[in-house]
Amino acid sequence: MRLTRELAEQADVVVTMGCGDACPYIPGKRYIDWDLPDPKGRPVAEVRAIRDEIARRVTELLAELE
Repeated sequence: MRLTRELAEQADVVVTMGCGDACPYIPGKRYIDWDLPDPKGRPVAEVRAIRDEIARRVTELLAELE
């Protein structure tokens, strides 16, 4: 799902993954950019490693927010 301005407005924290200026910016929101490789066209093992890294970071962020 692509990040829209409407979704960003509803969020407490906006996590981006390298979208730069293409992502909507809402003043006052907390932004975190996770510098991760694009999985498109990569071998399955690399895609799984990227997926696992995202899951690890999500878990870490949730613990921080609690």
